Amino acid sequence: MNVVKSPLPETDLKVVAGALQGGLVDLIDLSLVAKQVHWNVTGPRFRSVHLQLDEVVDTARGHSDTVAERASALGISPDGRAATVAGTSGIGVVNEGWIKDVDAVNTLVQALGAVIGRMRERIEATGDADPVSQDIFITITADLEKHHWMFQAENS
Repeated sequence: MNVVKSPLPETDLKVVAGALQGGLVDLIDLSLVAKQVHWNVTGPRFRSVHLQLDEVVDTARGHSDTVAERASALGISPDGRAATVAGTSGIGVVNEGWIKDVDAVNTLVQALGAVIGRMRERIEATGDADPVSQDIFITITADLEKHHWMFQAENS
């Protein structure tokens, strides 16, 4: 059932729906991964890494809401359920337990890198289909790349 009639042609809507749903899942998982690491980080750089992780959480949560609301505006029902996120995220599994600050940083570099790669694919996919959604993905990618750079600099 479509509650909202999309202004996009059906073929474009299908492309955009896949991109928005994938982006939503990756952002939700990124926020969960960053929070998990945030709770478990240890080491001499605990405080700076701990605070930096919360910045990633805030970015991911804010952008996930933007993506979900864009989907809704186009008549696409966003799916952020735990099972959907677990089954379709592009981020690898984070180990349980305490994590040294160096490993925490590496975990975030890898997670951000995975999400950025998929976001760049979504930028390409939505360019002709829906430049408005493409613009959202460009903004998200810029913010994630800034976090990626800062975490890479932590272990340089």
